[in-house]
Amino acid sequence: MAYQTIILGAGAAGMMCAAHAGPGVLVIDHAKAPGEKIRISGGGRCNFTNMYAAPENFLSQNPHFCKSALSRYTQWDFIDLVAQHGIAYHEKTLGQLFCDSSAKDIIALLLAEMEKVGAELRLRTSVLSVAKTESGFSVEIEQDGTRETLNCANVVIATGGKSIPKMGATGFGYQIARQFGLPLIETRPALVPLTFGEDIMADLKPLAGLSAPARVSCNGTSFEEGLLMTHRGLSGPSILQISSYWREGDAVTVNLAPEMDVKTTLKAKRQENGRRQVSTVLGDLLPARLAQHLAGISGLSGNIADLADTALDHLAATITGWSLKPNGSEGYRTAEVTLGGVNTDALSSKTMQAKDIPGLYFIGEVVDVTGWLGGYNFQWAWSSGWAAGQAIQQRPA
Repeated sequence: MAYQTIILGAGAAGMMCAAHAGPGVLVIDHAKAPGEKIRISGGGRCNFTNMYAAPENFLSQNPHFCKSALSRYTQWDFIDLVAQHGIAYHEKTLGQLFCDSSAKDIIALLLAEMEKVGAELRLRTSVLSVAKTESGFSVEIEQDGTRETLNCANVVIATGGKSIPKMGATGFGYQIARQFGLPLIETRPALVPLTFGEDIMADLKPLAGLSAPARVSCNGTSFEEGLLMTHRGLSGPSILQISSYWREGDAVTVNLAPEMDVKTTLKAKRQENGRRQVSTVLGDLLPARLAQHLAGISGLSGNIADLADTALDHLAATITGWSLKPNGSEGYRTAEVTLGGVNTDALSSKTMQAKDIPGLYFIGEVVDVTGWLGGYNFQWAWSSGWAAGQAIQQRPA
């Protein structure tokens, strides 16, 4: 059978591309349902974009690559589409937009947009090979034990990254890139909890389940959001964000009172009631268990009146500059996205097409463009999928 375009991957980017790529489109996925990562995202409500999405919210070896697609299909374009489909939504925090009802509303939107243009969807279908032909590409598939070879003018790789393998994620897109000679940027888990060795965890385990606002910094980048202590290490939005910037051997610095002048506050507390214990005073500023822990690692005890200014300065530095060295992360098992991927030097930023292989496109997470936590990666899926779809629609048959 011949198609104009075959899209591998029925996720956010793939379905978005299918809705814009013109006639003769087939979307293939090995899953039993489309948009599985959409379905589980945002606690089942799908953080489908961010009102503040801009190029500076994305990581890539080429930070300029994402600008074209993001500027031509913006968060406001997708918000308009959501409104057209009558999907109620709300802003949760920091510009993050979620469905009021269910993430399934976004999947239904994409399926409706695909149906509108006659795009076909095949699920529970494995792709065995992709090969270049004189007129385009051949794609060998297997469905229900039956093999079939399909021909097309365009192939779009929208297979995502390696994150959340239990949802069926694989490195298939990277294999295709390698097959066609496209370079890759080393991949690693991103937006992922960080873990610590037993020496550090012996101290941290009693804090498991505790959360606090924090500013977390690493390699010149900081995020001010919630921090969560776990029985394996640190999580919460601030940690997930900084994990994209962290590398093995780096320490992360945690400021547990980002909105407070801690030195001045501690000195005022000493003046007000100097007979209070150091850990009790810290309990005014931080959760009690955390206050006790920080008092312990600072090596300070007794009444706050007994502490000199230098001791209070040391205590303040412990609260605002708590340094911890992770030994790793929880890996692709819990990572929300994959950092790295197909090197953008090999792709057109306008069309997402491989520069040296006409008709071959890479979109979404498989590309070396990774967004922050908070709807940015979905926006990249919409923007890159749209850009490729527009280019395919305008490409001579």
